[in-house]
Amino acid sequence: MSAPEEIHELIERFDRNLDTYRSGRYNEAQARQEFINPFFFNALGWDVYNRQGYAEAYKDVIHEDAIKMKGRFKLKIALY
Repeated sequence: MSAPEEIHELIERFDRNLDTYRSGRYNEAQARQEFINPFFFNALGWDVYNRQGYAEAYKDVIHEDAIKMKGRFKLKIALY
């Protein structure tokens, strides 16, 4: 079974721009928006943005607040 085309496109884009992502200027929020959300939403069909308007208990993904670790903010996300 091969991966969906959307996953191949994400991998190819990541490979093309690898130096940028390793530079330290590319942050976790950017990675989530550019790669993680499209992976779950487009490739796997998860309702990352809650377009169905479900109540909190029924959402596919619940976005949580950022936390500070070692002087840097980290985003927390819960996947159900």
